[in-house]
Amino acid sequence: MSETGALKQTPLHELHIGLGAKMVPFAGYDMPVQYPMGVMKEHLHCRAAAGLFDVSHMGQVILRGASYEAIAKAFETLVPMDVLDLPEGKQRYGFFTNDNGGIEDDLMFANRGDHLFVVVNAACKEADVARMKAALEPGITIELIEDRALIALQGPAAETALARLNPAVADMVFMDVATVTLLGQDCWVSRSGYTGEDGYEISVPAHAAETLCQALLAMEEVAPIGLGARDSLRLEAGLCLYGNDITTETGPVEAALTWAMQKVRRAGGDRAGGFPGAGHILGALAEGVARKRVGLLPEGRAPMRDGTQLFAAAEGGEAIGEVTSGSFGPSIGGPVAMGYVGSSYAAPGTQLFGEVRGKRLPLTVAKMPLVPANFKR
Repeated sequence: MSETGALKQTPLHELHIGLGAKMVPFAGYDMPVQYPMGVMKEHLHCRAAAGLFDVSHMGQVILRGASYEAIAKAFETLVPMDVLDLPEGKQRYGFFTNDNGGIEDDLMFANRGDHLFVVVNAACKEADVARMKAALEPGITIELIEDRALIALQGPAAETALARLNPAVADMVFMDVATVTLLGQDCWVSRSGYTGEDGYEISVPAHAAETLCQALLAMEEVAPIGLGARDSLRLEAGLCLYGNDITTETGPVEAALTWAMQKVRRAGGDRAGGFPGAGHILGALAEGVARKRVGLLPEGRAPMRDGTQLFAAAEGGEAIGEVTSGSFGPSIGGPVAMGYVGSSYAAPGTQLFGEVRGKRLPLTVAKMPLVPANFKR
């Protein structure tokens, strides 16, 4: 990665400029927020065809040890997930926790046979690498990969597009990972993404990244998509943004992420606990929590942004929660949001009120995802 001033650049920076992207600072990088198509059309194009995203700012990390079993057992001391039983060629969503049961970062991890491949968020990657090194070295070696780009091809036409470069990708299903040759380069491909759509995430050698992207963008189905549409897509899909919807102060039970904690790591499981904050998290599973993350559908056309205070009544009373992410949902044709509310207000269909510029406007608690997922199972 090169740097200009204080902002880093991904290997695809010149491509973004050539495509007419509007660039903004994000997690220390100069990143495309939108292209000439605009956020609304980019969002809808991804839902209808295929969108190409640069996510090279994220951290790609390889963990190596004496065996996969050794690596998995060590990694389980940092996450409340079943790493040991993850089959080779599969990946899983997870998160690092702290001693208070809060979430330090969310991540993806994949069993690559002789190593564990972990992808972490850009803003957290230095802290995450330091965390892993402090806890796992010298028995496990941790390497932050600096010479590869990471792109995501998302949408119902993603398979058609990528299969032109290698038909083998059509045989992959959701959460499969494999090394796939694309334009003569060994690429690490997973059938996953963060839009709620079918698609792939592709780690490609940095020197070959622009060539691969140009080949994909030359296809009629594929358009470049910026951070603006990525945010509205993941929000409609009910997916968390670290730093907004999950933080060091939020635990996985209140964040509605307990689906990511396999039974073997819970109370009564063969490898229960053993991760930071296990007492807090397993206690919350058993006893419940005071607040929960929920989907929210504001009425009207005006989005309710993060920080909007939520109330149970149109007038009076104390706030019972707040919005953590909010924008306009192009697929829905109206505003979408998520946030935290008191557990007694978390049932889908509950009407609440958000305070916007001194006025309380109605919104309804909604089941997530707000737009149905379209993964290839």
